[in-house]
Amino acid sequence: MFLVGLTGGIASGKTTVSDMMREMGVPVVDADLIARQVVEPGKRAWSKIKAAFGDEVFHESGEVNRERLGQVVFADMEKRRIINKITHPEIYREIQWQVIHYLCKGEQFVVLDLPLLYESNKCTNYLFKTIVVTCEDELQLERLVSRNSYTEKEAIARIEAQMPLERKCKMADFVIENSGSKQSTRKQVEDIVKYLRSSRHHLYLRGVWGGGLVVVVAVVVGLFIYFYL
Repeated sequence: MFLVGLTGGIASGKTTVSDMMREMGVPVVDADLIARQVVEPGKRAWSKIKAAFGDEVFHESGEVNRERLGQVVFADMEKRRIINKITHPEIYREIQWQVIHYLCKGEQFVVLDLPLLYESNKCTNYLFKTIVVTCEDELQLERLVSRNSYTEKEAIARIEAQMPLERKCKMADFVIENSGSKQSTRKQVEDIVKYLRSSRHHLYLRGVWGGGLVVVVAVVVGLFIYFYL
């Protein structure tokens, strides 16, 4: 089994692409979804956020107020570092388990939907191919303002907190242009999925490593060493 990284800029349409891949039967590990799950009430990361940030970033129900937390950490680089230190180990631990799950199911490949794939640079060495979803700058800003009800200033701050899309595109194996119609985007996704399904890279890995399980174990051990040692 091999791993494929999917990323893009905020509001560039990465979720649209990952949803299309799921509809095509491609297994996708969604880091955004995992990020929400690891901060659910009672979870280890939830407790650490409570200790570090206090009640200010929580709803009365006890759930993390993601909007307020975002405002706090985007206004202070040190607080952003703290929240990343709390959540990232939990997120990557769950990613590892999901990858093992799909390996055991005998999947040919798995797509890792990672918003900060290049910024964090945690998984790039383990990926066979990378895909970047991009769109025109003005459209990205318009989508973000409309989707999240941000002011233009707030939206720009969040866009600029990530690596520029142009730079990500230069680093990618595939680029999906998502400024046009949904049909155009789907056609690009279909072509990439067709290419990945035609690949025999998973067989190569089995031959080199003596079995797909060894590959995943190597990934898990590598990430464990990176984060915990």
